Order: sequence, then C-alpha cells, then structure tokens
Amino acid sequence: MSTQDIIDLRSDTVTQPTRAMREAMANAELGDDVYGEDPTVNRLEEIAAERMGKEAAVLVTSGSMGNLTSLLAHCGRGDEAIVGDEAHVLHYEAGGVPALGAVQLRAVPNDEHGMLDLDALAAAIRGRNVHFPRTAVICLENTHNRCSGGVITVEQMAAVASLAGKHEIPVHLDGARIFNAAVALGVRVTELTRHVDSVTFCLSKGLSAPVGSIVCGTKEFIAEVRRARKMAGGAMRQAGIIAAPGIVALETMVDRLAEDHENAALLAEGLAQIPGLSIDPARVQSNIVVVDVTDGASFQRRMRDGGVLISAFGPERLRMVTHYGITRQHIERALACAQSAIGQAGQAA
Repeated sequence: MSTQDIIDLRSDTVTQPTRAMREAMANAELGDDVYGEDPTVNRLEEIAAERMGKEAAVLVTSGSMGNLTSLLAHCGRGDEAIVGDEAHVLHYEAGGVPALGAVQLRAVPNDEHGMLDLDALAAAIRGRNVHFPRTAVICLENTHNRCSGGVITVEQMAAVASLAGKHEIPVHLDGARIFNAAVALGVRVTELTRHVDSVTFCLSKGLSAPVGSIVCGTKEFIAEVRRARKMAGGAMRQAGIIAAPGIVALETMVDRLAEDHENAALLAEGLAQIPGLSIDPARVQSNIVVVDVTDGASFQRRMRDGGVLISAFGPERLRMVTHYGITRQHIERALACAQSAIGQAGQAA
C-alpha cells in the first residue's frame, strides 16, 4: 500500500503545508530573530497578538514549549500550577514544568468536555501559609484533547477567570486548538481569550503550518517568556522561514476548520453504528473523536493493516482526528475499515 493510500487520523499534526505556505517559505524576508530583526517573525507575532486580543506575542517551536515557557514566566521555583487531571501539560509534556521549573502541578477534575470542576478548583487554591506552595497560575485547555476535543464555553471561561481574579491568580490557556473552539462556538476567538492572562496556540495542528506555536500576553509577560525560551534553547535565528507559513495559516486556514468538525461528526455517527465500538456522538464537538473498544491494540493494528492510522489514549480507548487533507470520502473509507476490523475480531474470537 502506497503512502498516498494511507488515511492518517492519528493527529492534526500530520497536516501538510498548502502550496501558498510553501511559496511563502521560499519568498520570506529574513533576519536574526534573536536580535528582533526578522521582519516575517515580527509580522507573525503582531498578527497573532491582535487575533488573540493581547499586547504582544512570541513564536516558539511547539505547544509544549509554549506551555513550558508560559508557566516558567508565571511561576517561581516551589510554586504550584493548578491543572486539569486530563490536561495535556500533565500527561504529554514529559514532566517539563516540574523538571525544569521546579513548579508543582496540582490536578483537579476535568468534566467530560474539559471544564474544571469549580468547587474542586476553589478548594485547590492555596491559602497564604508558610507550609504551602504558592498557587501561581490556573491552567485551562480549550479545546480539550483527552476529553474528546471538548469545548469550554465563553461563560465557563468567564467563571474560572472570576474565581481566579478573587484570589489575584493569573489564568493561562493551553489553546493549542483554540480556533477550533471558536469555530465550534461560533464566536470570535477574543471572546474566549479575553478571560485569560496568557494563551498559547498551535500553528502546526488544524491550521496546517509545518512548525510552530505562539504565546500571547502582556508585553511584560512576553518578555519573560522570551527569556524562558532562550533558557530552553528555543531562540531561533532566521525563523521567518517558519513564520511565513504561520501567517498564511492565520489568514486562510481558520474558517475551514468547520469542515473538520463536520467530518468528525460524520465519523462519530458512523462508528456509533458499529457493534463492538462504544462512542457517544454527542460528545464530539470539534475535530477529535474518541472511541472505546475491547483490545484496542488489536483494533488499532487491524485499522493500520487496512490503511487507516489512529492513535491510542489507553488499552481500550482510541483517538481519531480529522484535519486538512481528510475528506468525506476518507471518512467513509475509514468507517468501512473499522467495520472490517471489528468483523475480523469477531472471527478471531
């Protein structure tokens, strides 16, 4: 089977840059970004800050670096960051925040769509006591990866911001897929980001740029993030070559995310009709579909053998992500492959 026949639903990180992005890379005006002299990087950061409704922005290599540098900027050594128990920063970022920042992560429950339990959040905020670490930041994630791409509403974002404000604690948003959330809710992205002090978002997921994420916040905060980026080895030189497709992504790839959401809903509805697969299509709000199946590793292998790549959240929980390059026809083929994979399992039993 050729690579062109493969349907890759592992993640929206597998997206390929558009022709316009490749042309922008080839023609990008370059300079030394560490000196602040790359005009293409500077333009991307200006556009990103405006889109997020923040004063300033900085280009980083990845969403993980965005979260790491943001929490290093918000927290001192021995401080504590409150995160959801299903948060990406807790599960998938190699323990970077505690390892490199000596910052403790304190988990509170996420609901099925990724919202933090407000009562648990309030109880987790530390009082001023010499025995306790300082609660330095509260972290949200929208959309929420491990919660089936769940979307946190504007009202829910505001509720967390209100609670945080009463305790004078900043809020950081892991907005890797924040444009997916805005499209799903039918609101401007600033309606979500105005309730947080800092936000990071990925250019390299649904927006299809080849590399990069952005951190946005106040000018003073971004200056601290730049320092943390340098410390982590993330300061780049002629970075305009990766900033250029990021500009194209922001200008051309946001509205089309609705197509990914439609394909995800179609996929979820089809999977729900296959005996042996467990999924509630109503939980699918964006481009991430999570399905439960007995012996997930075998099902994943049979899907791969049929030309469909998916990823695992656990031994019986699998993830499929729609993205640029995945069409309705691909979804129909993936559903046929899933039906065949379940049939093979039944024959083996």
